[in-house]
Amino acid sequence: MAVNASAVKELREKTGAGMLDCKKALEEANGDLTRAAEILREKGLAAAANKAGRVATEGVVESYIHAGGRIGVLVEINCETDFVAKTDQFRDFARDIAMQIAAANPKFVAREEVSQDELDKEREILTAQALNEGKPEKIVEKMVEGRLAKYYEEFCLLEQSFIKDPDKTISTLLKEKISTIGENISIRRFVRYELGEGLEKKEDNFVAEVMSQAKL
Repeated sequence: MAVNASAVKELREKTGAGMLDCKKALEEANGDLTRAAEILREKGLAAAANKAGRVATEGVVESYIHAGGRIGVLVEINCETDFVAKTDQFRDFARDIAMQIAAANPKFVAREEVSQDELDKEREILTAQALNEGKPEKIVEKMVEGRLAKYYEEFCLLEQSFIKDPDKTISTLLKEKISTIGENISIRRFVRYELGEGLEKKEDNFVAEVMSQAKL
């Protein structure tokens, strides 16, 4: 069913969960706010939102090297305590994120990191594309915003589909881990190196390669 924005806003204020999670919960609950809040709690998303403001200064710098040394990733993932940082569950999560970065090649952790210059440039390109496709000017702006959402999904780590489970985003995976582990967790920064980056070379399916070599 269609969910109105005011209901999403009210649920978000009530639970602290993300806008998209609130929208999905309301759709699942057929617009029932009480049931939607229960769904968020069942999934651990409301609890995760409450923990998200806590300071996370411990953690790990995880590395992942693609077979043959063709791709290397370093990612810093923070948690609240050294105890959690040493657990297998946290380490496995960090390794999954490093593999995600190797396979999906994001440019940013979150959409907030995308500079205004980058957004303006992308909007200019997308507007030109829409006009060249012969789309009426009155709908071009709406089309551009829709395509910008796809841009975020492709280049922002938190909005990418998880390579091990494409039905969930990295943001959803992160919230699940926060709920399960019981501490705030944040993906702070990463760097990805690719052998011969910037040089002309054949296209490779890195998602398939990373998954294959991890025997997933």
